[in-house]
Amino acid sequence: MSDSAVWHETFVETKVTYHIEIEGKLILVQNVPARVNVETGERMFSPETVEHLQELLRSRQRPARTIETPVYEYA
Repeated sequence: MSDSAVWHETFVETKVTYHIEIEGKLILVQNVPARVNVETGERMFSPETVEHLQELLRSRQRPARTIETPVYEYA
């Protein structure tokens, strides 16, 4: 790639499912607003969204629903 080449990234505003493992439990938060890079799939969250996610996870409120998730080992 030459020095004059310009890399264009395209981001779209959408809602995603955020996942995190806490104390060995997989936690999913659906419908989280994010900017997603259509080329790489990278997700970016606003500071307000990150704060809201942190508050939600700290609150330990009852989830909207619970699902069973299979776990496999990559051997």
